[in-house]
Amino acid sequence: MQGFAHRHTVRAAMAWLDAQLHALDVDSVDLAAAAGRVLASPIVSAVDVPGFDRATMDGYAVIAASTEGATPYNRMSLTVLGNAFAGTPFTGTVGHREAVRIMTGAPIPAGCDAVLPAESADLEGPFGRGHYDVLAIGEVSPGKNVGRRGEDVVAGTTLLTAGRRLRPQDVGVLSSIGLPRVPVVRQPRVRLVITGNELLPSGSPPHDFGITDANGPMLAALAARDGGLVDFPGLVRDDREAIRAALLADVDVVLVSGGSSVGIEDLAPMLLAEEGELAVHGIAMRPSSPTGMGRIGHRLVFLLPGNPVSALCAYDFFAGRAIRVLGGRSPEWPYRSFRGSLRRKISSPIGRLDYARVRITAGQVEPLSVSGASVLTSTTRADGFVIVPDDSEGFAAGSEIDVWLYA
Repeated sequence: MQGFAHRHTVRAAMAWLDAQLHALDVDSVDLAAAAGRVLASPIVSAVDVPGFDRATMDGYAVIAASTEGATPYNRMSLTVLGNAFAGTPFTGTVGHREAVRIMTGAPIPAGCDAVLPAESADLEGPFGRGHYDVLAIGEVSPGKNVGRRGEDVVAGTTLLTAGRRLRPQDVGVLSSIGLPRVPVVRQPRVRLVITGNELLPSGSPPHDFGITDANGPMLAALAARDGGLVDFPGLVRDDREAIRAALLADVDVVLVSGGSSVGIEDLAPMLLAEEGELAVHGIAMRPSSPTGMGRIGHRLVFLLPGNPVSALCAYDFFAGRAIRVLGGRSPEWPYRSFRGSLRRKISSPIGRLDYARVRITAGQVEPLSVSGASVLTSTTRADGFVIVPDDSEGFAAGSEIDVWLYA
């Protein structure tokens, strides 16, 4: 058992990681499954939406000039030739002083250029299937109450660009242009390897000298948040062959939690070096200093510390970044930021990056903890975290600092 002979800076570890990252290949999914996925290529509409001029309110389709000068005191008679409903157009042509009764969304009949609202007309003749008359008691201008062809989408328009994470309204637009399948970036497959003979399955009450697994559910939720498809079949014993088999799973990313340091029971780093490349092991940060990274073939492997806060911090800095980029998302943290005044100082040594949990109280930033890597409740009591860079001795009370908010 020896300490780390060398600790990488966060900057150097990030540089190695970024050199490994690129978006995965293109997948194609049904439109119904596209929400939340990342678009792999631009979407150009082949059609106009809507594909016809349509009424935007109930009334009478007319030639606008037929209503010129109409008022309640100067009523103008219009002969109604028939009806137009949404999906069922009027097939004839409308002339001067003629009209078609029309419903919202129905195609504008040939010859018409406006819709006279129903409240601007009085029924004169008997209502029926044949021709009858209405009296215009108001006038309309050309184009009034008409939604034009291509008003929403014009054919040839690039609607959405590659790299966009599709929102529900985006899926609605894709449906409106008749797109049945959507090209998206393939989601990274993520295998969780949670090790430790002392661990009990999540959800079981702790007893004797066992500790209930917290990292598995937490990391599964984080990886899913970042777009990963998570495989977590259960806890893995501290056994060389069991860990080796898990490291060789057919996935894109392996997250190992526990056994990542330099003790005699820390098997994961040795196995990663045997099977592939242990590129980074030991990082000058607190918590998470035992973090490691490497590759086995096409797989990226992250060795995360077993202490829960350390695992969370290491995931956010490195593993989460990788999962997001592989899935076509931004590498940046998916957290909102808040800038506020520091109530009490935060101290940190030069040469080490610190991840400090903080709470926002009356608009001020209250430090909770820098150490305490095993105290996971320090993150639930916190509103977010502050990063003290490795070239800083910390922040004095009253400093304006950036907080990354967990929610």
